[in-house]
Amino acid sequence: MRRVALAASIAWLLAGCGSRPPAPDWQVNAHGALDRYEQAWLTGQTRAAQAEFDRARRELSATGKAGLVARAELTRCALQVASLDFGPCPGFEALRADAPAAERAYADYLQGAPVPPDLLPEQHRAAAGGADAARVAAIPDPLARLVAAGVGMRAGRGSPELMQVAADTAAAQGWRRPLLAWLGAQLELAEQRGDGDRATQLRRRIALVAGER
Repeated sequence: MRRVALAASIAWLLAGCGSRPPAPDWQVNAHGALDRYEQAWLTGQTRAAQAEFDRARRELSATGKAGLVARAELTRCALQVASLDFGPCPGFEALRADAPAAERAYADYLQGAPVPPDLLPEQHRAAAGGADAARVAAIPDPLARLVAAGVGMRAGRGSPELMQVAADTAAAQGWRRPLLAWLGAQLELAEQRGDGDRATQLRRRIALVAGER
């Protein structure tokens, strides 16, 4: 099955399915719904994203396994962090007590808290200790790269170079929602620095991405 970027993704959930017995319907349905949710969210289709997430959560809840639902909630939290939305993650917190240690560690990582790297999925371990822009840029998976950049910003380790890595990543994938967020962060920095030319350039680019020009 296609590897998904996040530890919270359904790829974890389906680990070990292999090609032996056919996967139960709930696994197949949840996988498809979460995949569609991810793409809808990243491209800015909010209503479609919510519908797909609700569908995935219903399928997972039918198992009665809090850990599986927690992973779906972490997928949502990670996508928000990738888009610089640093709000709370109430869906996961309601399940934290019954979530495995790896899920709890990943949730803490998304909040910008220090966690033991060995508890994180491999693609995030390099960034767990406060990776700089170069190390984030070296993360092969583009979504994991965006999440790591968002975590760095949330933890107060943001830099112009990190913002550029994230903006370039989102642009290359055509992910409108995170691209607008990262361009907005770059615009705010340019305005703070009094760099009028850079700010004007960024406003034009934001308008283009938003479909306003």
